[in-house]
Amino acid sequence: MTTRHVELADETEQLDNNMLTVVKEVILTAMEEEEVSDHAEVSLTFVDDKTIHDLNKNYRNKDKPTDVLSFALNEGEEDIVGEGMPDLLGDIIISVPRAEQQAEEYGHSIKRELCFLSVHGFLHLIGYDHETEDQEKAMNERQEMILQKHGLKK
Repeated sequence: MTTRHVELADETEQLDNNMLTVVKEVILTAMEEEEVSDHAEVSLTFVDDKTIHDLNKNYRNKDKPTDVLSFALNEGEEDIVGEGMPDLLGDIIISVPRAEQQAEEYGHSIKRELCFLSVHGFLHLIGYDHETEDQEKAMNERQEMILQKHGLKK
């Protein structure tokens, strides 16, 4: 039985239930497409620019806000899962103001941008990266395929 779970928190209190539901459904699709454990769990938190700036500075030594951060819990380690325990993949943190700004810049909806950033963060949690051109191409293709399953085209 599949019990994949997405834990959502909107610290900005700006997103409505419909938006949160769509983001959750997109992440569940990503989990299915990437064939993660049936008991996998992801935490997704929506924050303001100050919060993500502080996190970026403290954890990545980058003194500026960013759009999305991913904190994998089992990076390169054996899974820490006991019987009946969820497989905690990690945390995704998204700046809502940054997402709004980027949606406007790219000429698409905030819904698409939040879903894009969510999938992007999720793929980082499970090992995708974009350090090389090939890695970036593979990651972009996966992101777009998952988003298109929800009608979220560029």
